[in-house]
Amino acid sequence: MLIFLFVIFCLAAYLCGSVSFAIITTKAFTGGDVRDSGSGNAGMTNVMRTAGFLPGVLTFAGDFVKALIAVSLGKYLLPYLAGLYVTDLTPDTLAVMPIYGAVLAGFFCLLGHVYPLFFGFRGGKGIVTAAGAMLILDWRIFLLEVAVFLILFLITRIISVGSLAAALAYPLTAWLCFGVFPPADAVNAIAEHASVSFSMQLLVPLVAAATALLVIIKHKDNVKRLFKGEEKKLKLKK
Repeated sequence: MLIFLFVIFCLAAYLCGSVSFAIITTKAFTGGDVRDSGSGNAGMTNVMRTAGFLPGVLTFAGDFVKALIAVSLGKYLLPYLAGLYVTDLTPDTLAVMPIYGAVLAGFFCLLGHVYPLFFGFRGGKGIVTAAGAMLILDWRIFLLEVAVFLILFLITRIISVGSLAAALAYPLTAWLCFGVFPPADAVNAIAEHASVSFSMQLLVPLVAAATALLVIIKHKDNVKRLFKGEEKKLKLKK
């Protein structure tokens, strides 16, 4: 039953992530497909460049909120339902379930954003969606990642540089916030159940590394352009 619940929630998170606001918003404002314009990416930056500032903001909001919803369901609703319907849960499992639910829901939501079922598996690169997932997983990770992104972006004015730097930093920030300085709501669980600390130190950074790898793979063309000095700085369409 527990595995079934995890599968259902991961699937729900994937479907939630598959709602591509870049494609929907651009279609509504211009009648076209954002994937046929600019860089071809279904993300906020390309929407801003090809459709304008307002569609870009709406895209950002949609991609961010869908991650908040998906990860909140995994963090709060999944443990609640498991407590109601799963009778053989161990104390260790109960202690880490909100963390497991949040981190897995976040990854599958990102997977849906990158490979959306509803739009031919051609989605965006996942930075905004990943940020939304981080906020619910642990606000400290979110703030650290935003700081890394902003510092690199403000220095270079290139969004992909900030995005790649944040992606590379994610496994480290996840390890710091769950391995070295665990969240307050997990401290008691760690004190009572020794295996909880080890499982958090292992699972959260591993999923963070998988997330970072997925984001970097989706940015492979940006990496090539950066090495060639051809990556464009952000300029908003008037």
